[in-house]
Amino acid sequence: MRRLSGWRRIADAMWTAPNDPQIYGSIDVDASAVLALVAAMRERGHRVTVTHLVGRALARAIAAVPAINVRLVGGYAVPRASVDIFFITAVESGNDLSGVKVERTDQKSVIEVAEELGKRARSMKRGDDPDLAKTKRAMQVLPKHVLRAALRFTAFLTGDLNQEIGALALRRAPFGSAMVTSVGMFGLPMGFAPLAWMYRVPILVLVGEVTKKPVVIGDAIEVRPVLPICATIDHRYVDGFHISKLFDVFRAYLAAPEEHEPKA
Repeated sequence: MRRLSGWRRIADAMWTAPNDPQIYGSIDVDASAVLALVAAMRERGHRVTVTHLVGRALARAIAAVPAINVRLVGGYAVPRASVDIFFITAVESGNDLSGVKVERTDQKSVIEVAEELGKRARSMKRGDDPDLAKTKRAMQVLPKHVLRAALRFTAFLTGDLNQEIGALALRRAPFGSAMVTSVGMFGLPMGFAPLAWMYRVPILVLVGEVTKKPVVIGDAIEVRPVLPICATIDHRYVDGFHISKLFDVFRAYLAAPEEHEPKA
């Protein structure tokens, strides 16, 4: 036994033992097929983005690994009724964040996802989304300590008990099965987003900026557009086995998304 000294003694005094289940991972994806599909759909008038495709890939992957699509309640893993993806979006000219839950994302085409998300996001940015207005009014008037308690109580009702709070326009499982956000639109290459306790989801995926990088193709090096994707994962829900299965489906979709979308 040895007494701690120096930096180790200071560190031991500053921090307690880790108590956070978050784990992190990142991959670089060859974005050639993704960008080709985005370009083709935009030529047909559909406002599809890379983030929409990542959301679809994540939804399909979760559907293929149903052990991930659960709520943790009282020591039990309770299956969710559908695979819903919550897309975080910027509002108020980028000065604030909100989001839209797209239900049954795995069963909808990327065009349907883009149209649903776009319609709701535009309403939020204009400030005339009724659900967002109700929720924001409540948040603005509550003192900080009351707001913290209210958040915990509403997270318990909507997340754990799977109930709706109509007066506040809070839906059951408001953050869905998983979450997707993007910093690529701001020119940021990558980053890891935090999983807040109130989300009640196993994974949050962050989409970075597509940039050209050297990629090994066979025995040659080629310059390809590369999409960086980072994930924050709650270890209480999954382990490496589940993530490897999810990753296989996720990567397969992004490698050839046109094969998994309805033919126009």
